[in-house]
Amino acid sequence: MLDRLPFLVGLRYVRAKRRNHFISFISMTSMLGLMLGVAVLILVLSVMNGFDHELRTRILGMVPHTKIEARNGLVEWEALANQLIERERVIGAAPYVEQQGMFSVGGRNQGAMINGIHPEWEDRVSIIGDHMQQGSLGDLEAGEWHIVLGSMLARQLGVGVGDRVTLLVPEASITPAGVFPRLKRFTVSGIFSVGAELDASLAYAHIDDMQTLARMGNAVGGLRLELDDLFVSGQETQAILNTLGPEYRGRDWTFSHGNLFQAIQMEKRMIALLLTVIVAVAAFNIVSTLVMVVTDKRADIAILRTIGATPGSIMGIFIVQGLAIGIIGIAVGVGVGVLLALTIADLIGWAESVLGIQFLDAGVYFISDLPSRLLWSDVGNIVAAAFGLTFLSTLYPAWRAARVQPADVLRYE
Repeated sequence: MLDRLPFLVGLRYVRAKRRNHFISFISMTSMLGLMLGVAVLILVLSVMNGFDHELRTRILGMVPHTKIEARNGLVEWEALANQLIERERVIGAAPYVEQQGMFSVGGRNQGAMINGIHPEWEDRVSIIGDHMQQGSLGDLEAGEWHIVLGSMLARQLGVGVGDRVTLLVPEASITPAGVFPRLKRFTVSGIFSVGAELDASLAYAHIDDMQTLARMGNAVGGLRLELDDLFVSGQETQAILNTLGPEYRGRDWTFSHGNLFQAIQMEKRMIALLLTVIVAVAAFNIVSTLVMVVTDKRADIAILRTIGATPGSIMGIFIVQGLAIGIIGIAVGVGVGVLLALTIADLIGWAESVLGIQFLDAGVYFISDLPSRLLWSDVGNIVAAAFGLTFLSTLYPAWRAARVQPADVLRYE
């Protein structure tokens, strides 16, 4: 019987209606604090994981992991692409010609980056083909001067499929009438949407048309490479350059989007730390609860000691009581947090439709909807941290209870 005493009495104290309602209030506050802290921590980390995942799949699915270029352009690009694909880390390669320019339609002007691509090769390094709203990359044919626009870019220009747009590039053409910017009219053949800021700043044309516009002849700007692990892009780029020689240069995705990824990782760690402090405050409220319970139950402790309960058993009673409060709060918090993490995107979408506002602007936040990605490893870490803090918070009150002297208490009873 005495072996089970800590569990029986500790759980009995949790269920008992106390004469001191203030103790019950503090106990409930501790439980609610743990629940809210755990739930919010799971939700926020899931959202940060969602941002991280969207960055990798959407933005970095459109942005090359690595670019390999030559000083005067690549002429024998196909042979070089086949050579690089044989490398262990490289899973895809495609040629490109990049050109900054400004689109002009009916007095509306919008700057963008135009990528000249080979439609048959582009799917090897980009997800653009999976996000076409209208048309397809196959509509880009050499000599037809077709172009594919991002959805936000097309909306800003007020154009759709079949409309014509004028592209001005920052290179001058010298004519007998003077110096004029180089321009070319394109026909919009498709519109894509990846739900990121690239929808407002990116367009695609056939690589042959862009070679003609840029006066590059048979050369391309370089090769875009897809790697099996984007986090080794720096080392792999350097290894490729060491193999090819000094006439080549390369850049990986960290030059354009590395700061954003690092910011998300830092924010995730800092937010996790701050919310863990909230969980710690809620957990250590259990200290106040148990200290007052120990004071209120001094007579019970003295009686238990006189019938043979050891100091260790007395400590176990209040550790069990504190852990029971913590486990209930943590369990409810995990349930609420997991439910919110799985439904937050739908809840935000519903709120946007009801209120008529947009919480996330793709031009500012890189994506237009709130992502959430629940990782059970994060849930496990949160539960372990909250349980550890709860256990630590029970030690001091339990130690005080074990030091109660039966003679001093019962002398005045």
